[in-house]
Amino acid sequence: MSVRISAMSVLPPVRKDRVIAQLPQCFRKEAAFHTKEDFNSKVKTACQEQRTGTVGFKISKVIVVGDLAVGKTCLINRFCKDAFDKNYKATIGVDFEMERFEVLGVPFSLQLWDTAGQERFKCIASTYYRGAQIVIIAFDVTDIASLDHVRQWLEDALKENDPTAVQLFIVGTKKDLSSPAQYSQIEQDALKLAQEITAEYWAVSSLTGENVKEFFFRVASLAFETNVLAELEKSGPRQIGGIVRINSTPSNVNASTKKKQPNCCQ
Repeated sequence: MSVRISAMSVLPPVRKDRVIAQLPQCFRKEAAFHTKEDFNSKVKTACQEQRTGTVGFKISKVIVVGDLAVGKTCLINRFCKDAFDKNYKATIGVDFEMERFEVLGVPFSLQLWDTAGQERFKCIASTYYRGAQIVIIAFDVTDIASLDHVRQWLEDALKENDPTAVQLFIVGTKKDLSSPAQYSQIEQDALKLAQEITAEYWAVSSLTGENVKEFFFRVASLAFETNVLAELEKSGPRQIGGIVRINSTPSNVNASTKKKQPNCCQ
């Protein structure tokens, strides 16, 4: 535990624009993990009572995968650096950014892994898939082939992870380049695919910034919620904030008292 605290202490404080007080809403209700308007009540109570355990010290790993040139790096850079580079440079191997949030008053970190989409770098990038809690598969809304390849990217990512422990997002990029008619058609295909593979669907524009912040806030919030619920389940109903409650009944107390009383009649 001391190592984790020491590691977190060197991280910069949470920026004011990374504070999440309410659950960000989904993009499309047809393809969402859930459509609730607020955090799970157990999670809210745990945060209020400071019973989130080690969640504040954890770093959730997020991998961003997808075809070459669909805009994975631009998506991450728009959120992390609020920048957009029009000069395309393919990612070689992997790169990552660390983003810190404050969710319901609790610090929480995402490690965003930007992976190469080129076939020749796949073997390198795939070694970094392991341990991901979130898998984001990006596709270009102007390129139907990149959507068709989503299943293969999912298969590759799940080879290194437990499918039951991963939250999956499908993100359509370059929304600004798509005509309304073109986007409407590919969105229907993307929604259908998202439903089939149990993923949440989003569409963004890294150029304009449309939906980028909302998307990553949603990712962070759902990952946080999952971690807190897992922590509560692990600690069990009798453990509260590291203190174990001992259940005492009147009969138990009386029995204990009788044992402690000296037998004066002997």
